[in-house]
Amino acid sequence: MTTEVNLCAESKDRGAFTFDAMSDQLPPLALTLVVITRDAGASLAECLSSAQFASQMIVVDSGSGDDTAQIAASCGALVIEQAWLGFGPQKNFAVAQAANDWVLCLDADEFVSPELARSIRSTLQQARFNAYEMPRRNRFLGKWLGHGEGYPDWNLRLFDRRQARWSEDAVHEHVLFDGNVGRLSGDLLHTSGDSLEAYLAKQNRYTTLQAEALFARGERFSAVRLIVSPIFRFVRFYILRGGFLDGVAGLVHISIGCFNSFSKYAKLRALEQARRGRSS
Repeated sequence: MTTEVNLCAESKDRGAFTFDAMSDQLPPLALTLVVITRDAGASLAECLSSAQFASQMIVVDSGSGDDTAQIAASCGALVIEQAWLGFGPQKNFAVAQAANDWVLCLDADEFVSPELARSIRSTLQQARFNAYEMPRRNRFLGKWLGHGEGYPDWNLRLFDRRQARWSEDAVHEHVLFDGNVGRLSGDLLHTSGDSLEAYLAKQNRYTTLQAEALFARGERFSAVRLIVSPIFRFVRFYILRGGFLDGVAGLVHISIGCFNSFSKYAKLRALEQARRGRSS
């Protein structure tokens, strides 16, 4: 147990940013950190250690084969096992387990910067809104992106669950909230993408899920979308939003993003052809 506790505590020193030791001495907020996981042992300790200001941490795991559950428990999180429901439903299940109405939802490869932690503390002393978004900074090929699609990648992650909830989408889920959204200062740091092979595999899974979702909604393949969508994405994020300023990492990042746009519609076409083949 001592080794596990040290693993959680020492993750603060291994991170790319220095965590604020003073925040650990303040009373915890009436806030629940919610994380869904599967085989997230490599990054989970840093994620949980960055949000010790929350009075409760919940990790909902869907059958990890690594030490995810043990690391979560060593960091003081409540670990709940739940078979995979899809991203949106899984997050809604996790939020429903919280003891507090205010929840902060993170992925296991994300962590709260000291500036964001202070902003959350200050905001929840007297919240003016029922939902808040924060700028997410993405680390890709060893570089923190500062432009284009990589930053600022605004994400709504802090909300009162009585007023908001996650969409039921199987992939690219988002928070459903009808009202004005506040903005926090400080970055949510996202470390996904350091392994290019793992990143490409994840994107391949995501585009498959996206195509299946489009097909289920009755949307049909369009050659125009297949061609125009990647071009529009490149112009918008690489040129207009300055993705070129992030060097080679920025170029690789947007190239994969554009291929994802292409792949999504190509896979939709494949699904349509498969249906025609079965019906003929």
